[in-house]
Amino acid sequence: MSSGVVFIAGATGYMGGRLAPLLLARGREVRAAARDPRKLAGRPWGGHPGLSAVRADVTVPASLVEAMRGCSVAFYLVHSMGRGGDFAHTDREAARNMAAAAAEAGVSRIIYLGGLGDVESADLSEHLRSRAEVGDILAAGPVPATILRAAVILGSGGASFEIIRHLTERLPVMLTPRWVRTRCQPIAISNVLGYLVGCLENPATAGRAFDIGGPDVTTYADLFRIYAEAAGIRPPVIIPAPFFSPALSAHWVNLVTPVPMRLIRPLVEGLKNEVVCRESGIRDLVPQQLLSCREAMERALAETRAGAVASCCHDAGGSCAPAFLTERAGCPAEWTRPGDAPYAGGRLFGADYAAILDAPPEAVWPAVARIGGGTGWYAGDFLWWVRGLADKLVGGPGLSRGRRDAERLGPGDALDFWRVLDAEPNRRLLLLAEMKAPGEATLELRLTPDGTGSRLTSLASFRPRGLAGLAYWWGMYPAHGLLFPAMLRNLARAAGARVLAGPVLADRLPPVAPSKEVRS
Repeated sequence: MSSGVVFIAGATGYMGGRLAPLLLARGREVRAAARDPRKLAGRPWGGHPGLSAVRADVTVPASLVEAMRGCSVAFYLVHSMGRGGDFAHTDREAARNMAAAAAEAGVSRIIYLGGLGDVESADLSEHLRSRAEVGDILAAGPVPATILRAAVILGSGGASFEIIRHLTERLPVMLTPRWVRTRCQPIAISNVLGYLVGCLENPATAGRAFDIGGPDVTTYADLFRIYAEAAGIRPPVIIPAPFFSPALSAHWVNLVTPVPMRLIRPLVEGLKNEVVCRESGIRDLVPQQLLSCREAMERALAETRAGAVASCCHDAGGSCAPAFLTERAGCPAEWTRPGDAPYAGGRLFGADYAAILDAPPEAVWPAVARIGGGTGWYAGDFLWWVRGLADKLVGGPGLSRGRRDAERLGPGDALDFWRVLDAEPNRRLLLLAEMKAPGEATLELRLTPDGTGSRLTSLASFRPRGLAGLAYWWGMYPAHGLLFPAMLRNLARAAGARVLAGPVLADRLPPVAPSKEVRS
């Protein structure tokens, strides 16, 4: 059995977010890497004594070397598909960095999870070809690598499962493209994790590549029917529509599911390729009970209904502040406010409102932390829904991805069409907009002690891009004057607090009063 510290590159992603707590539960010491380690601190396992969170970026070789030094085995669970752009080039360079850095840091083995696909086929999708190329780069490096190749992974919160779930539940009749008849060999997330841990504990897997899959070889059309049976709903009527191109399919899937378009496009393109295991050598080296598609979906559905989704496909989004934010004091920077000189980043628009409440920050914070998702935005929910629908129509995330945890928020969490930049209990929640817009925006909810109560402030900031950005800001500005004051009032009501002053424009409230002890 391998011993020593285990390094995980991609610990904030879907797979890493499940592997890390599993290894910790098995008594392993884990060094988890992220571009922003604060994202790990917000996870339920982020405070485990066996975990050390380090800052590392696979595009910066020096950071990888420093992060891996002293580790025995490294898991490589990174891909750039969710970032958009030329992900194949980014992944190629990142894999080269990982192979070289692991050797320099003295790591004895790399374990990589890639994708199934016939690399000899000229029709192989860019996504699957890139996954295979990364495996080849790692295998050719100076550190022995174990390569696992999986097809469809079935687990709560995963992109494949969420696509199947939402299409089946929302479309009683499906006009389906050719790819629904493609054969695939899905595997349960628990079995993928079992193979990852098994490879760590079995040195005989070093320097080898394995196909991993469940016991069923099926089609995507059958997966829709299997999900319907597991969920206890009527199976969809599937009508072939061969005129559906991959581009049309991607837009259709984007409108119906919460999976981001930048993930959907390469995934849908790959659905035309048959992904079936060609060998089964891993089953002898790492024996385990493989779940059927029905069992995997039933387990994923139970976790979803119980609100016990350990990780999801939205987790890997960046929580780094935009470049024009100034980094200070080790925490996300404040936005420069309107009126800054051009060298500070140019014109930044703001709409700030504040209210004074009769409750302290710690009494108000739970209501702030529940914002979004099923709770809604405390005001103008229909307007938020319209904005979310418009965002979906142009390929944005919309409101459909919701939030993973109904009570807790941490840096890096997806929150409808926002990303959490910072969540400091009893002090502030800072959100970065990920919706499609001609500019960059944040929304901050800030709590400040004010006498025996607190001051609740909403700060909406927007940096426009060009004339379209200016038109967008001024077009939305009247709604801000109605929306944000109502949000503050309803937040106070949800917290059981009384509004003593406001909500008004923030600069119209008197300065913060010094805190006073409440005497009995």
